[in-house]
Amino acid sequence: MQQDPTQGCAALVMDTIPLVMRSVVAEAHKVQATELSVPQFCALMFIKDHEGISLSSVAEHRGTTLSSTSKLVDGLVERGYVTRDIAGTDRRRVILAITESGEAVLESVHQVAIARLAERLAILSATERSTIVRAMELLQSIFARARGATAEAEPQLGEQL
Repeated sequence: MQQDPTQGCAALVMDTIPLVMRSVVAEAHKVQATELSVPQFCALMFIKDHEGISLSSVAEHRGTTLSSTSKLVDGLVERGYVTRDIAGTDRRRVILAITESGEAVLESVHQVAIARLAERLAILSATERSTIVRAMELLQSIFARARGATAEAEPQLGEQL
């Protein structure tokens, strides 16, 4: 049975993005010695994008237990990349925020990752790179719209957690 072209496209995106990200992150770690693990980097990015998020939301995003996420965040707090506060009257709810140091380390790793990815993409022709740019713009527009709808609902979700 032949696969639906849309399904094939989705499968290719799902297979390619993790491959690219693993490669970029590995290269960035080779070039820039950072004490951030890949899970810590991903958690830090998520916290940056969702300022004031709860620990349980980070655990849910990562697909891990609250206990393991708490240990991961402990490492980020110890390094001064994240602050952890108790939410007002609900002492069970922990609120996370990125610090200036956390933003600086993310920006540094981000710049190294871009440079390493640019090295990989340099072997492609200008036409091939233009094709990738157009494809990424299309994906970005689709997922930015979806995220916008999600972002509007997030504050309500965060208040419930």
